[in-house]
Amino acid sequence: MSRIGFKPIALPEGVSYVKEGNVITVKGPKGEVSVHFPSDVSVEEKDGALHVRPLEEGSKQGSADHGTTAANLNNAVKGVTEGWKKELEINGTGYRAAVKNGSVTMFLGYSHEITVAPIGKYTKIVCPDETHVVVEGCDKQEVGQTAALIYDKHRPDVYGQKGVHYKGQHLIKKIGKRAAATGAKK
Repeated sequence: MSRIGFKPIALPEGVSYVKEGNVITVKGPKGEVSVHFPSDVSVEEKDGALHVRPLEEGSKQGSADHGTTAANLNNAVKGVTEGWKKELEINGTGYRAAVKNGSVTMFLGYSHEITVAPIGKYTKIVCPDETHVVVEGCDKQEVGQTAALIYDKHRPDVYGQKGVHYKGQHLIKKIGKRAAATGAKK
């Protein structure tokens, strides 16, 4: 059984939910997130918190769905109260980004500019300066997917580390051929 699934999901002030069939829509100050849960899991509210329970105690699939549903509901509640954020950095000569009409336009060393629009109604993209891109929103999946689309436009290369990378991402720099050749001889 999932230990995460048995933890109650607290509903803070200003957060409400609507349950329609197998979909729970969580609404809060930052927006709303819909979470689909499978039919082998039940979700009830007790004492101002959501409780997720598997319908069959011995089922392996029920146990897996139990923990996943609880984690998704917890992410939805956190998203509508605090929000989710991914930060990306752009390195390279002439590489830059700017926001135009809600989508980010980037120059990444290609002969054309690249435009990425945010996925989702409540996801937004902000560029504090030309070399940083911040993706914010209430749905964790949409924020991560939008950031991944930006990241995939020009992944960091192995030598000069130019390209788009996540803030704080540890990049392993590959040594050049010349350095490897001189290091081997003794």
